[in-house]
Amino acid sequence: MTIYTFKDTFWNVATHGAEAALLPWLRDHGSLTRRIQQRCDRFSVINVKSGQARIALDESALLNIAPQQLAWSREVFLCAEDQPVVFAHSACRAGDLRGAWHALRGLGSKPLGAVLFSHPQVVRQPLHYKALAAHHTLYRRAAVGLLNPPSRLWARRSLFYLHNMPLLVTEVFLPGIWELSR
Repeated sequence: MTIYTFKDTFWNVATHGAEAALLPWLRDHGSLTRRIQQRCDRFSVINVKSGQARIALDESALLNIAPQQLAWSREVFLCAEDQPVVFAHSACRAGDLRGAWHALRGLGSKPLGAVLFSHPQVVRQPLHYKALAAHHTLYRRAAVGLLNPPSRLWARRSLFYLHNMPLLVTEVFLPGIWELSR
Protein backbone atom coordinates (compact mmCIF):
# COMPACT_ATOMS: atom_id res chain seq x y z
CA MET A 1 0.00 0.00 0.00
CA THR A 2 1.34 3.44 -0.96
CA ILE A 3 1.27 6.06 1.76
CA TYR A 4 2.41 9.67 1.45
CA THR A 5 4.07 10.65 4.71
CA PHE A 6 4.86 14.25 5.57
CA LYS A 7 5.14 15.11 9.24
CA ASP A 8 1.92 13.79 10.80
CA THR A 9 -0.05 13.76 7.54
CA PHE A 10 -0.94 10.40 5.99
CA TRP A 11 -2.88 10.06 2.75
CA ASN A 12 -3.76 6.47 1.86
CA VAL A 13 -4.71 4.72 -1.36
CA ALA A 14 -7.48 2.92 0.55
CA THR A 15 -10.68 4.13 2.21
CA HIS A 16 -10.60 1.90 5.31
CA GLY A 17 -13.07 3.13 7.91
CA ALA A 18 -15.21 5.25 5.59
CA GLU A 19 -18.97 4.84 5.78
CA ALA A 20 -20.36 2.58 3.05
CA ALA A 21 -22.68 5.30 1.68
CA LEU A 22 -19.70 7.62 1.22
CA LEU A 23 -17.54 5.13 -0.69
CA PRO A 24 -19.09 5.78 -4.13
CA TRP A 25 -18.36 9.50 -3.69
CA LEU A 26 -14.80 8.93 -2.51
CA ARG A 27 -13.88 6.37 -5.15
CA ASP A 28 -15.48 7.94 -8.21
CA HIS A 29 -12.81 8.99 -10.72
CA GLY A 30 -15.10 11.19 -12.80
CA SER A 31 -16.08 14.79 -12.26
CA LEU A 32 -17.36 15.35 -8.71
CA THR A 33 -19.06 18.51 -9.96
CA ARG A 34 -21.00 16.56 -12.58
CA ARG A 35 -21.95 13.88 -10.05
CA ILE A 36 -23.39 16.49 -7.68
CA GLN A 37 -25.18 18.30 -10.52
CA GLN A 38 -26.89 15.05 -11.53
CA ARG A 39 -28.34 14.69 -8.04
CA CYS A 40 -29.73 18.16 -7.41
CA ASP A 41 -31.81 20.87 -9.04
CA ARG A 42 -29.61 23.82 -8.01
CA PHE A 43 -25.82 23.55 -8.12
CA SER A 44 -23.53 26.46 -7.27
CA VAL A 45 -19.94 27.24 -6.38
CA ILE A 46 -19.09 29.67 -3.60
CA ASN A 47 -15.61 31.08 -4.11
CA VAL A 48 -14.00 31.48 -0.68
CA LYS A 49 -10.58 32.68 -1.82
CA SER A 50 -8.27 32.49 -4.78
CA GLY A 51 -4.75 33.79 -5.23
CA GLN A 52 -1.23 33.38 -3.98
CA ALA A 53 -0.91 31.74 -0.59
CA ARG A 54 1.23 29.49 1.53
CA ILE A 55 0.14 25.88 1.27
CA ALA A 56 0.74 22.90 3.56
CA LEU A 57 4.20 21.31 3.56
CA ASP A 58 2.97 18.02 2.12
CA GLU A 59 1.24 19.94 -0.68
CA SER A 60 4.42 21.90 -1.41
CA ALA A 61 6.38 18.65 -1.60
CA LEU A 62 3.91 17.08 -4.04
CA LEU A 63 4.01 20.17 -6.26
CA ASN A 64 7.80 20.57 -5.98
CA ILE A 65 7.48 24.03 -4.42
CA ALA A 66 9.91 25.27 -1.77
CA PRO A 67 8.05 25.47 1.60
CA GLN A 68 8.61 29.23 1.93
CA GLN A 69 7.45 29.93 -1.64
CA LEU A 70 3.92 31.08 -2.39
CA ALA A 71 1.68 28.92 -4.56
CA TRP A 72 -1.57 29.65 -6.34
CA SER A 73 -4.45 28.36 -4.22
CA ARG A 74 -8.23 28.31 -4.63
CA GLU A 75 -10.85 27.32 -2.06
CA VAL A 76 -14.53 26.90 -2.83
CA PHE A 77 -17.66 25.25 -1.54
CA LEU A 78 -19.65 23.10 -3.95
CA CYS A 79 -23.32 23.50 -3.08
CA ALA A 80 -26.46 21.51 -3.84
CA GLU A 81 -29.79 23.22 -3.21
CA ASP A 82 -27.83 26.12 -1.62
CA GLN A 83 -26.24 23.78 0.96
CA PRO A 84 -22.44 23.22 0.95
CA VAL A 85 -21.71 19.54 0.33
CA VAL A 86 -17.99 19.66 -0.57
CA PHE A 87 -15.12 21.97 0.33
CA ALA A 88 -12.54 21.98 -2.47
CA HIS A 89 -8.96 23.19 -2.21
CA SER A 90 -6.67 23.30 -5.23
CA ALA A 91 -3.06 24.42 -5.58
CA CYS A 92 -0.34 24.70 -8.20
CA ARG A 93 2.90 26.55 -8.77
CA ALA A 94 2.10 30.22 -9.27
CA GLY A 95 4.14 30.34 -12.49
CA ASP A 96 2.03 27.56 -14.01
CA LEU A 97 -0.90 30.01 -14.23
CA ARG A 98 0.97 31.68 -17.08
CA GLY A 99 1.51 28.28 -18.67
CA ALA A 100 -0.49 25.08 -18.69
CA TRP A 101 -3.01 26.12 -16.03
CA HIS A 102 -3.80 29.61 -17.41
CA ALA A 103 -7.51 28.63 -17.65
CA LEU A 104 -7.68 28.56 -13.83
CA ARG A 105 -7.19 32.31 -13.51
CA GLY A 106 -10.47 34.07 -13.04
CA LEU A 107 -12.61 30.97 -12.49
CA GLY A 108 -14.56 32.81 -9.81
CA SER A 109 -17.70 30.82 -9.11
CA LYS A 110 -17.23 28.47 -12.07
CA PRO A 111 -16.44 24.83 -11.24
CA LEU A 112 -12.85 23.67 -11.71
CA GLY A 113 -14.15 20.27 -12.81
CA ALA A 114 -15.48 21.83 -16.01
CA VAL A 115 -11.89 22.72 -16.96
CA LEU A 116 -10.24 19.51 -15.78
CA PHE A 117 -12.63 17.02 -17.32
CA SER A 118 -13.15 18.81 -20.63
CA HIS A 119 -9.47 19.14 -21.57
CA PRO A 120 -8.29 16.02 -23.41
CA GLN A 121 -4.65 16.44 -22.33
CA VAL A 122 -5.31 16.60 -18.58
CA VAL A 123 -4.19 13.38 -16.86
CA ARG A 124 -5.36 12.44 -13.37
CA GLN A 125 -3.17 10.48 -10.98
CA PRO A 126 -4.61 7.98 -8.45
CA LEU A 127 -6.82 9.20 -5.63
CA HIS A 128 -5.57 9.28 -2.04
CA TYR A 129 -7.78 9.49 1.04
CA LYS A 130 -7.74 10.76 4.60
CA ALA A 131 -10.21 11.03 7.47
CA LEU A 132 -9.53 14.57 8.67
CA ALA A 133 -9.72 15.17 12.41
CA ALA A 134 -10.96 18.46 13.87
CA HIS A 135 -7.40 19.77 14.38
CA HIS A 136 -6.51 19.43 10.67
CA THR A 137 -6.29 22.75 8.81
CA LEU A 138 -8.49 21.58 5.94
CA TYR A 139 -11.10 20.25 8.39
CA ARG A 140 -11.28 23.65 10.10
CA ARG A 141 -11.66 25.53 6.81
CA ALA A 142 -14.24 23.05 5.51
CA ALA A 143 -16.30 22.96 8.73
CA VAL A 144 -16.47 26.72 9.20
CA GLY A 145 -20.21 26.89 8.47
CA LEU A 146 -21.32 23.61 10.04
CA LEU A 147 -23.59 23.91 13.08
CA ASN A 148 -22.76 20.45 14.47
CA PRO A 149 -19.52 19.35 12.82
CA PRO A 150 -18.74 15.63 12.99
CA SER A 151 -15.58 14.35 14.66
CA ARG A 152 -14.01 13.75 11.25
CA LEU A 153 -14.54 14.62 7.61
CA TRP A 154 -13.40 12.39 4.77
CA ALA A 155 -11.26 13.91 2.05
CA ARG A 156 -9.69 12.76 -1.15
CA ARG A 157 -7.03 14.31 -3.30
CA SER A 158 -5.18 13.71 -6.51
CA LEU A 159 -2.72 15.36 -8.82
CA PHE A 160 -3.76 16.43 -12.29
CA TYR A 161 -1.11 17.01 -14.93
CA LEU A 162 -1.23 19.20 -18.00
CA HIS A 163 1.97 19.41 -20.05
CA ASN A 164 3.86 17.89 -17.08
CA MET A 165 2.70 20.67 -14.75
CA PRO A 166 0.90 19.47 -11.59
CA LEU A 167 -2.28 20.73 -9.99
CA LEU A 168 -3.30 19.27 -6.62
CA VAL A 169 -7.05 19.05 -5.97
CA THR A 170 -8.38 18.12 -2.52
CA GLU A 171 -12.09 17.59 -1.87
CA VAL A 172 -13.50 17.43 1.66
CA PHE A 173 -16.95 15.84 1.93
CA LEU A 174 -19.40 17.65 4.20
CA PRO A 175 -22.41 16.06 5.94
CA GLY A 176 -24.78 17.51 3.32
CA ILE A 177 -23.42 14.99 0.81
CA TRP A 178 -25.58 12.33 2.52
CA GLU A 179 -28.69 14.05 1.17
CA LEU A 180 -27.44 13.42 -2.37
CA SER A 181 -26.73 9.72 -1.72
CA ARG A 182 -30.39 8.75 -1.97
